[in-house]
Amino acid sequence: MAAGKSPGELIGSGRSADVYAIGQNRVLRRYRFGFNVGAEAEVMRHLADHGFPVPKVYDADGTDLVMERLDGRDMLADLSSRPWLARRHVATLANLHDRLHQVPAPAGLATVGGSFATAAGGDRVLHLDLHPANVMLTSAGPVVIDWTNARAGNPAIDVAMAYLIMVSSDTDLIPWHTRPLVKAIRAYLLRRFLAAVHDDPWPYLAPVARARVADRNTRPAEAARLLRIAERAERA
Repeated sequence: MAAGKSPGELIGSGRSADVYAIGQNRVLRRYRFGFNVGAEAEVMRHLADHGFPVPKVYDADGTDLVMERLDGRDMLADLSSRPWLARRHVATLANLHDRLHQVPAPAGLATVGGSFATAAGGDRVLHLDLHPANVMLTSAGPVVIDWTNARAGNPAIDVAMAYLIMVSSDTDLIPWHTRPLVKAIRAYLLRRFLAAVHDDPWPYLAPVARARVADRNTRPAEAARLLRIAERAERA
């Protein structure tokens, strides 16, 4: 599929890619920069072979990834309209982390970099962006999307990244009428998530926060929050 041409109806946009409907049961995710989707497609196929819920991959070519179209909506959208389901959803999120971190990394999957790269037990698949906006609640159950950042490493790094994303992210994706509740809901989610998930993120909080600051998709206000977290963790 030729990059640069609109293949169909635009149905979603993120910080780095656009998603198009290209038929009743398929979508095209197209990255806006020179990112090769081959590794992402391979790790998704590997996870599917191990029984982890990911969209089916049909084709991968350059910046274009063709996948199964999922029904339902993402967990963040559901939390925004039905905050009373927070306990159920955070239990699902923690369970997805625990299930993912049982999957051995496939041969050739890049490892996490930085000062935490040599952490013990670093041979599991990490998502490195596994938060409510990347969990689709479908009729067949929860499905995890967006495997751009997948790496091999220590599961605690993945939990630390999820915690930091949830604690520091801007709230512009949340409907305005629910934003007054965001602080309370966020605090509840974080507390329950840390209590439910198996791996302890605290030893990796500072280096993961600094790695998140360096991400091209991290906004200035988010970076400032992350730096404050890193500095507090380093002093502890």
